[in-house]
Amino acid sequence: MSRPAIPRPPVAAAGSAHRPCLVTLWAVARYVIDAQTLLHLVDAGLRVDPGHQLVAPSSIRSEALELLLREVRAGKRAEAAALEAHERMTEIKMRLLGDRVSRRTAWQLARRHGWDALRDAEYLAVTRLQADALVTVDPRLAAIARDDVMVADIEDLLTSG
Repeated sequence: MSRPAIPRPPVAAAGSAHRPCLVTLWAVARYVIDAQTLLHLVDAGLRVDPGHQLVAPSSIRSEALELLLREVRAGKRAEAAALEAHERMTEIKMRLLGDRVSRRTAWQLARRHGWDALRDAEYLAVTRLQADALVTVDPRLAAIARDDVMVADIEDLLTSG
């Protein structure tokens, strides 16, 4: 018996309401996470449910390392603790994407939104193309993402369907 595909959300119009995450009992849920969420998972010692797959742009670990560097430079985290967090971060299994289609979709999203940078657009593009929802602890990213993709809560990563 074949497993049904997880339904993909249609592209939402600007100002649309938040849509709940659609997950079936027969398929692996795929979630995109951003660098802040990756560090949150590491710092809080949270484990992603094995029934879920994490997906992210290929730049996520470098972005997370930059966040750690900023914290060290600001005196908010000791260097040894930052390097330990980096080690734990690299142990989290993720499918990293940076293919031509993802980059082109990010470009189109950035142009449509009038953004000067591609960072946010990359997360939205990967979510749109390869995942069921975006999970972020960044309220700014969550707010701008809701017009384009589903946004799920971090608790959705920790439990199965």
